[in-house]
Amino acid sequence: MDPQSLFSLNDHRRKPKGKPVPKTMARANAAKSAIRAKVEHVFAHQKNKFGLFIRTIGIKRAEAKLTLANLAYNFDRLVFHEKRAIVG
Repeated sequence: MDPQSLFSLNDHRRKPKGKPVPKTMARANAAKSAIRAKVEHVFAHQKNKFGLFIRTIGIKRAEAKLTLANLAYNFDRLVFHEKRAIVG
């Protein structure tokens, strides 16, 4: 599969000029938005809470920083769910 086609699968489709959005296109765009919303939440959390801005030299160090940020995020979510289970 062409790498360029992978990106086009996730792009929203535009409505035809002068016509309403077809229902199939609206459903496809909504499904893509739902996936994007779940992923973007994690990145926003990392950026805001952990100040995730990678200024490292080398891929390995950048991967290590991302791994630690993901680990911290997962622990934070675990604590949140554990507290929620105790309360209610």
